[in-house]
Amino acid sequence: MSKTTELDAWSAGQNYEQYMGRWSRRIATQFLEWLAPGRDADWIEVGCGTGALTATILARCAPQSILATDPSEAFLSHARAAIGDRRARFEVASTERLPAQDASADVVVSALVLNFVPDRLSALAEMHRVLKPDGLLSFYVWDYPGGGIGFIDAFWKAATEVDPHAAALDEGKQFPFCTRSGLAEICRSAGLRGLSIEPIEFETVFPDFEAFWQPFTLGTGPAPGYCVSLPDDHRAALKARLADTLGVDGPIRLVARAWAAKAHRST
Repeated sequence: MSKTTELDAWSAGQNYEQYMGRWSRRIATQFLEWLAPGRDADWIEVGCGTGALTATILARCAPQSILATDPSEAFLSHARAAIGDRRARFEVASTERLPAQDASADVVVSALVLNFVPDRLSALAEMHRVLKPDGLLSFYVWDYPGGGIGFIDAFWKAATEVDPHAAALDEGKQFPFCTRSGLAEICRSAGLRGLSIEPIEFETVFPDFEAFWQPFTLGTGPAPGYCVSLPDDHRAALKARLADTLGVDGPIRLVARAWAAKAHRST
């Protein structure tokens, strides 16, 4: 197991909620406004995590049904407990093997997941397989190369100043394709048609520095996993460097930006 895999411990749903889930809910609303799907559709969500997008689809899009899948039973348990809607069904599944028949969904979506999938073309091909003719396929990923999650970008910059080896763990280095041009190339290779790729952006606000720092101490996700792996003195040095950079008085406001892609099934 690689060091990156060890640190990428997306297992504790509640910790994920504190670190990223709240921001995932924010961007889910804006994503669906941009997607503008039809009502009474049958949906499949690939990599639903703790259910941020699932819940937003149910609340805003009047779906007929939604099959939400994720490889993590811990995340699905969190989502099931939080979402009591009979239209939603949750199943453990990989992105490359969805538990659905060919051409069975009107809309297939994936939120903030595709960059973590080793074989992205196979994942898109599987999403394409379960999509009805003229169905809508869409996904979004954080703009890691462009510093699109400001609080994570600030963390890795400070971490690299304290420990140069941390640079290799920065998601901006791991996911260089998370740009408009990089995603367009992947979608073209997957044979998608009518492609549209646009940025979705909002502001993350932390009431003070401690509120900014606390999620990094929970261990769930690459940056928090790295943070808790540090010896106490190194972690204190990282915290001090971030405090110097961001300040300790008043709210901390940082951008969050994702690239969203949508296309129709090719014939």
